[in-house]
Order: sequence, then structure tokens, then C-alpha cells
Amino acid sequence: MKLYHCEGARSLRAVWALEEMGLDYELVKLQFPPRVFHKDYKEVNPLGTVPCFIDGDTVMTESAGICHYLGEKHGPTPLAVTKDEKDYGAYVNWLHRSDATLTFPQTLVLRYTMLEPEERRQPQVAEDYRKWFLGRWRSVEAGLDGRDYLCGGRFTMADIAVGYALYLANTLKIEEAFTPNVEKWWERLVAHEAYQRAVAR
Repeated sequence: MKLYHCEGARSLRAVWALEEMGLDYELVKLQFPPRVFHKDYKEVNPLGTVPCFIDGDTVMTESAGICHYLGEKHGPTPLAVTKDEKDYGAYVNWLHRSDATLTFPQTLVLRYTMLEPEERRQPQVAEDYRKWFLGRWRSVEAGLDGRDYLCGGRFTMADIAVGYALYLANTLKIEEAFTPNVEKWWERLVAHEAYQRAVAR
């Protein structure tokens, strides 16, 4: 297996998942954004985005999807909630929510506060999407009420996928995301040796 990754990018989800499962993989680190600094990367992933994950003939570019795939294809693992478990629907929903609902507005905050040249930055757009993110992030605080983890009664790929959104919130200095339940959950996540290895890599 091979994973193309940029430090701090959504590909961190996949690195963390691979480390948690103890799977053997090759990590290819690229400068962000790879479509600018690594023109030949488009031959690997025509989208020019990270991650790009290759497992034999399988090529994947969606970070939460890679987490889902690893849990099912390379399991069994307690990181995956199975179809016969009560929380399976919640598990799949959290995996999709992690990127489609939570990380999406953050990428606009990132773009218009850090990535664009100074003259192209849009403070109002960034602030609007910051508020959008926080409005949707409330579902995580509520989802953790009375629970240590999001679903299945244990740490799963859903925690990895949603946890990355909090990692990015921290990078973007969106401190309001660290509500009481979320803060305790984050302390549990970052205590994982696999998370620490993933960040170090």
C-alpha cells in the first residue's frame, strides 16, 4: 500500500488509520499544495489533491473513504463498526459528515486567511464559513454527551475522521470548537500512540 500525504492535510486521517491498524505501507510526503509544487503528481492523482491511496488496483482520494475502506478491507478491526451493530448507521454518517459537513467550511477559512496572497484574502468569507463550521460542529458536542467516543461504545474510524476536523480547527485557531465534551474526547484521541506516530510522520 502507498499513501501520498502532505503534513497537516486531510491525508492525516489515512496516516492515523494505517498506524492504528499497524498495516505496512509506504508514505510519500509532498509539499502543500502538491498540484503546485509537484506537477508530476497529476499523473498519480489527476485531481492534484491529497490523499491519494493505492492498494493494488484500488486508487482512492477521499480521506474518510480510505478510513472506511481500511476498516472493512483490512479488518476485522474494532475500529470499524460492522453492519450487524446497532450504531452502524451512525458510524457511516459520522464518516461522511466529517468531510462533507465539517471539513468543507474549514477549507474556505484556510484558503481565505492563510493560503491566498494577502491581496486576495477575504476576511468576511472566512468569518462566515468559520461560523458555518461552528454551527455544524455543535453536533459533535451533542454526539459526545454521555459517551467517550462518537459511536459503537469504543474508539473507531469515525473518531479519527471527525477528530481531524478538530485538529484543523486547532490549526485555524477556532478555539470555540473545544467545548466541554469535545475537549475531553480530544484528550483521549491525542493520547493514542498511533496518533502521535501519524503526526510525527
